[in-house]
Amino acid sequence: MAKSQGNFNKKESEKKKQQKQKEKQEKREERQANNKKGKSLEDMMAYIDEDGNITSTPPDPSKKKEVNLEDIQIGVARQTDDDEQDPIHTGVVTFFNESKGYGFIKDQKTQESIFVHVNGLLDRVKEHSKVTFEVEMGHKGPNAVRVKLVK
Repeated sequence: MAKSQGNFNKKESEKKKQQKQKEKQEKREERQANNKKGKSLEDMMAYIDEDGNITSTPPDPSKKKEVNLEDIQIGVARQTDDDEQDPIHTGVVTFFNESKGYGFIKDQKTQESIFVHVNGLLDRVKEHSKVTFEVEMGHKGPNAVRVKLVK
């Protein structure tokens, strides 16, 4: 008895290959049938309504709002000089580890927790001490410097 030339796996892979080619040809024909290259400019236009949604209908001119160019802000708002006028802040020491030499001060105005190192202290502080301090930006965030006890 002679062996057959093609085995089952070869036949299956050939069937899959032919099926893929057939599907690819059908997709190509469908794309060509639905080709929209001949559309007019009006058909391709998209509009944004007053709520910011994209629509195919043009906006109603009666709902048009006037906007001053000076009111449009691009980017981040300029920083006000409030921080520059009063560089001295007041706060309460919420945590201070004397053995490691660091702690945190809670600013009374902003309720922000600010890191303080023993090198930035002018007076000896403990937890719950009222202090005045200045803020400088360190490479990891704001640091309290020139920390004094409030008497």
